Amino acid sequence: MNPAAQSVWNEAHSRANAAAHLQRRRVTIDPITRLEGHGKIDIFLNEEGDVEHAYLQIPELRGFEVFSRGRPAEEMPQITSRICGVCPTAHHMAATKALDDLYQVEPTPAARLIRELVYNAFMFEDHALHVYLLGGPDFIVGPDAPKAERNVAGVVQKVGLEIAGKVIATRRRVRELIAYFGGKVIHPVMGLPGGVAKGLKPEDLPRFKELANDALAFALDTLQIFKDLVLRQAHFVSLITSDAFTHRTYYMGLVDANNKVNFYDGMLRVVAPTGKEYAKFEARRFPEFVAEHVEPWSFMKFCYLKPLGWHGFEEFPQSSVYAVAPMARLNAADGMATPHAQTACDEYFHTLGGKPVHHTLANHWARIIEMIQAAERMIELLNDHEITSVNLRSIPTQKPSVGIGVVEAPRGTLFHHYETDDRGLITKANLIVATQNNAARIAMSVDKAAKGLIKKGKVNDGLLNMVEMAFRAYDPCFGCASHALPGSLPIAVTIYDHERKPVKELRQGQVSG
Repeated sequence: MNPAAQSVWNEAHSRANAAAHLQRRRVTIDPITRLEGHGKIDIFLNEEGDVEHAYLQIPELRGFEVFSRGRPAEEMPQITSRICGVCPTAHHMAATKALDDLYQVEPTPAARLIRELVYNAFMFEDHALHVYLLGGPDFIVGPDAPKAERNVAGVVQKVGLEIAGKVIATRRRVRELIAYFGGKVIHPVMGLPGGVAKGLKPEDLPRFKELANDALAFALDTLQIFKDLVLRQAHFVSLITSDAFTHRTYYMGLVDANNKVNFYDGMLRVVAPTGKEYAKFEARRFPEFVAEHVEPWSFMKFCYLKPLGWHGFEEFPQSSVYAVAPMARLNAADGMATPHAQTACDEYFHTLGGKPVHHTLANHWARIIEMIQAAERMIELLNDHEITSVNLRSIPTQKPSVGIGVVEAPRGTLFHHYETDDRGLITKANLIVATQNNAARIAMSVDKAAKGLIKKGKVNDGLLNMVEMAFRAYDPCFGCASHALPGSLPIAVTIYDHERKPVKELRQGQVSG
């Protein structure tokens, strides 16, 4: 081989070795599974085979804030419900409440009862979806079970056809209640500023009361299944309470006048990792407390507590990171608002060592407790004589300006913030969704789980699935979370050498390096 050819061969061989070396040091999970939206996880290993860092990357984008501009505000409950097919009722209700605030109008008593009934029904069926189909396989089937079994088919095989049939039938019946008022389940059309579009006919009340009682029985059965299949297994309890799935952060959630968990309305309460109340405020004040941070490796923004400032992906006491979702709601409140849920909540905190609970995987248990409260609250609402009233709307009379609405989505606190001109046309829209509120903690969870589970280069499918469990516990919706202002897609391509040192960066309209 002549010297020139030898030089070319040597360079090619060197590059191939460098690429192979980098490949051995990088593990990618793409796509990540059993979630709403899309994403991937890149895990980088050091020379010893331990995890140097793990990144959860969200590559998709929604631009709803931008193309909402110029639209009549009344269209927002329908526009925003299209963000996600799993979260439509949450967006619809947050948007409707933002319209109440925008037009300074209070819904009638019957309208409020109907809204809260529908919303608790949505919380119930959405939580059931995650417990049995999305997060459930990790516990019901097992985190290291073969891929082919970690799905709904594996769950059915484990719990039996009778229970699986109850899951399907109960969710269907609850979704029929939502459709009764909203016209359809996926994109409901019930919410109006000051009220709702449809009431409850007295002759239909008995069947919905029966449904609510059946939903409670199902939720209590689900809790028993969780106890039998998870809490009685020492290795599962050890996994839940392990350091790999534990973070000390702040927690946020809606609470009622008695500081009890509420999904539809109330004050925002934030507690410190010590359990001490840090802040309590009305929805209109949320911009004083919530801010967003941007990282170059994700299209998802990372929320933090604004008064504390951004200090990175750190734990307490340096951190300003907070969490929302079921575990956070239970931490932020003084208890549950209904009796069966409170009994289950007491057992939850007692078993996990007291309040607050910092174990990310405890979200699954907390989710079932919330299912119980949602069903009990449905019963209470359906027994209120006012719910069949035909007085369904207070007509707005005020000029619009700024409106902010908040609800607790199944996956956490959801804010809708609109500003309009005096004709009610949107000039600004900002949505802070549940998964954004959780984004920093989710990133921390993925990184910490990878570091705690992957050692000395040992990587297998079961371990990688347990890394995925770190984000799955939050029931994230990355479709909702990956929106941006002003709506441009900040595309950036970074070129690295064989030592992972950046040598060139390509951005829209410019090149650096």
